[in-house]
Amino acid sequence: MIPFNKSHVGERELEYIRDAIESNALSGDGAYTKRCNSWLSKELGSQFPLLTQSATAALEMAALLTDLSPGDEVIMPSYTFVSTANAIVLRGAIPVFVDIRPDTLNIDERLIFGAISERTRLILPVHYAGVACEMDEILRIANDHDLLVIEDAAQGIMSSYKGRALGAIGDMGAISFHATKNISCGEGGAFLTSNPKIAERAEMVREKGTNRSKFFRGEVDKYNWVATGSSYLPSELNAAYLSAQLDAAKDITKMRLNIWDKYHLAFESFEKSGIVRRPIVPSECTHNAHIYYLILPSLVLRTKFIEAMKGKGVACTFHYVPLHSSPHGIRSGRVGSDMNFTSDLADRIVRLPLWPGLEPQQNYVIDSAIEILNRF
Repeated sequence: MIPFNKSHVGERELEYIRDAIESNALSGDGAYTKRCNSWLSKELGSQFPLLTQSATAALEMAALLTDLSPGDEVIMPSYTFVSTANAIVLRGAIPVFVDIRPDTLNIDERLIFGAISERTRLILPVHYAGVACEMDEILRIANDHDLLVIEDAAQGIMSSYKGRALGAIGDMGAISFHATKNISCGEGGAFLTSNPKIAERAEMVREKGTNRSKFFRGEVDKYNWVATGSSYLPSELNAAYLSAQLDAAKDITKMRLNIWDKYHLAFESFEKSGIVRRPIVPSECTHNAHIYYLILPSLVLRTKFIEAMKGKGVACTFHYVPLHSSPHGIRSGRVGSDMNFTSDLADRIVRLPLWPGLEPQQNYVIDSAIEILNRF
């Protein structure tokens, strides 16, 4: 079976882990954590990045930092992972789901205004497949209505919008380094902000609500519980592994883009004949080849496609069940627009294997897909 995903492992991960073990400082915020934070600041343009245990943790930090209260509302897409909404619901706030654009599958910025109420506190765009949302318009709406913007850029490492790295455009952002992501340490993430006031509080929230980091820098003579927080630090072992991945981030992205481009060319004729629709990347966006997907004509054909590919030894998969239609989404959120594109496209999308090392097998994947699509 050709797997849907396989984490890339480079040449220095074990070397860095061994070095971290020998340093006898494994609990977090050691040399490798600082090295990762420095890389994130330099490469993404975020002035105050903080490595976390996951993008989920980074989103939960962001929700804490916005001081959300029960009944407050947050505008977000329904077509996203549960962590996006969980961060909001954990604070007692209400996710307000709006539809996605049919081209990028990102939140439709034209629907945000109509979903705003007197309880709206922030906008939470999700950059699907590492392709940017229309951030200029989202920021304009946020500014006009005095709202904060938290970017869920879990899939967005090494992607940009008009030259700005995803996750570093809004007030706060979250990046994922989960095993399914382009750059990975198994479980990991990062919280991003360039606002010094937010950054000072974020450091405390990340350290269980204490000013422990200030104590270690010699800025206070003892550390205290000063805010609501939790334990969001990753271990130094995760940071060491991630540091090696970040060293190779440009090379990993290049390999993924080559695979993505080959898929895109292979299915061009099928798009022209109306059998599939390929991904759309707006000209102002630079993407990271996180996902290659096809939109098939119907749920029935998608199901048949996935089963037929499995029969040929190729693992393909669909993606999110829209949150607005899930049991807890119905209980804890509300819809702020028609959800026509979300419901339709979620039923028809199929994702193909994409990981560095797939290259020798990619022709087989493409040939298998073409054979099945020709039946349609």
